[in-house]
Amino acid sequence: MSVRIRLTRIGKKKEPHYRVVVADQRSPRDGKFIEIIGKYKPLEEPSVIDIDEERVLEWLRKGAQPSESVTNLLRKAGVWEKFQSERTGTAPSPSPTSGTAPTTTPETSDTAEEPETTDS
Repeated sequence: MSVRIRLTRIGKKKEPHYRVVVADQRSPRDGKFIEIIGKYKPLEEPSVIDIDEERVLEWLRKGAQPSESVTNLLRKAGVWEKFQSERTGTAPSPSPTSGTAPTTTPETSDTAEEPETTDS
């Protein structure tokens, strides 16, 4: 049995909400699933991504394959980087959304500044 982490659609017509579920690969999109591990609401501003990080990591360790859309959600939530660093044995790198932007700007790059002179 091949297990996938994927989205299943819930919600009204024209108002989609999704559950992140663990399911057998052969089951239909909105069919039977093993476990609900999160939710995704794309229409809210900003989009709501609520994922149980521990359960996702546990399923990934067991060999569950995430779908392409779930992989993107896991990257946005920061879970995918933790899993990748766990697999390679390295420390997780800071995500670009964590607020740690590089401090160098084009104006302050390796050019020498000339001192200002005053004509007094």
